Amino acid sequence: MKIHPLISDSKPLAELCDRFKDADFVAVDTEFMRENTYYPDLCLVQISDGKEAAAIDPKADGIDLDPLLDLLCENEDVLKIFHAGGQDIEIFFNMSGKTPHPMFDTQIAAMALGQGEQIGYSNLVDLWLGVHLDKGARFTDWSRRPLDKRQIDYAIGDVTHLSEIFPRMLDKLRDTGRGGWLNDEMERISDADNYRNDPEKSWERVKIQSRKPDVLGRLQAIAAWREREAQHKDIPRGRIMKDETMADIASHPPKAQEGLGKIRGLSAAWKNNEIGARLMQIIRDAKPLDRPHNGRGRRSNGGKEGQLVADLLKLLLKIRSREINVASRLICKTDELERLAAGEREGLRVLTSWRFEQFGSDALDLVEGRLGFTVVDGKLKMMRNAEGVGTERTDDAETTDA
Repeated sequence: MKIHPLISDSKPLAELCDRFKDADFVAVDTEFMRENTYYPDLCLVQISDGKEAAAIDPKADGIDLDPLLDLLCENEDVLKIFHAGGQDIEIFFNMSGKTPHPMFDTQIAAMALGQGEQIGYSNLVDLWLGVHLDKGARFTDWSRRPLDKRQIDYAIGDVTHLSEIFPRMLDKLRDTGRGGWLNDEMERISDADNYRNDPEKSWERVKIQSRKPDVLGRLQAIAAWREREAQHKDIPRGRIMKDETMADIASHPPKAQEGLGKIRGLSAAWKNNEIGARLMQIIRDAKPLDRPHNGRGRRSNGGKEGQLVADLLKLLLKIRSREINVASRLICKTDELERLAAGEREGLRVLTSWRFEQFGSDALDLVEGRLGFTVVDGKLKMMRNAEGVGTERTDDAETTDA
């Protein structure tokens, strides 16, 4: 494979992208810094079509990245390959307002092939290529210039290996007949709506026990305010306020600004500074939520019985994922199991397509009393009920912990 020197000028970048526009695929990776900023600071882009590879310096003076963005976000004929590409995709969305499409994520593909819930890149390379990566440059400050040859070689290696792994992985998916299982997942990841950071929805990521409309209304208002403060100052949202502090204030709001100085997670200065005054105004203006919410951070409460049903569903999912050798989180995530246990049926991916065939059908039978568990000769077996009569399923599993 031809490895180019670091690209820091517009002309060689445009020429590279022109050659790649007719490729079957390009493997893509980025190096960025985010410790001190709200938005990721893009420091390097690596790209390969399996025949040639290059690292691109987006910080180079005057470099025009439009040909790269056109290749990734406009060219629908070239498949874009990532590994755990969510943050990479977010970067390109922030730059162009669009996401790379079509795309393929090798971490998700590995889940369909029974290679772990979230296999890391180095483990993936070891598994597929037998190559042990040098991790010495992992914690490089990629924003510093100049980058030395060792750093650049390390970064380019991410896409040269990826371009070797992808065809092999694709063949394996075809052999197992599981390629179609990934289509909706890849479309979901590349959906631009996932990367539009709407402050009004940021509260949905926050864990909170209360389901009271006034508490959730305050949480929504405070989270939106925190997001805007962080965006305006370009600092991580946690530098404004941690999630647990925000949830505590939403549940137990102080009556006056002086009370902010006593809240764990805030400095004493909040009792009389401007940011504290802005927060108190947000708290006073917050309105209770006037509609039910379901999902992460706002999950339906099925009570103790609902939680028991959810636990049984988790056990069934664990058994089934082992039977078909697929990562359980690819089949169904915890929030969907809990929504199913609470009686929801609409809008659940587990009740559609291959997920329904492989797990959702049995999950529905379990919730609705047509399927149960029993132990026979030390083995946990699933029993299907036919008009009230238990009949043993042919597929079983060893006893396992939920």
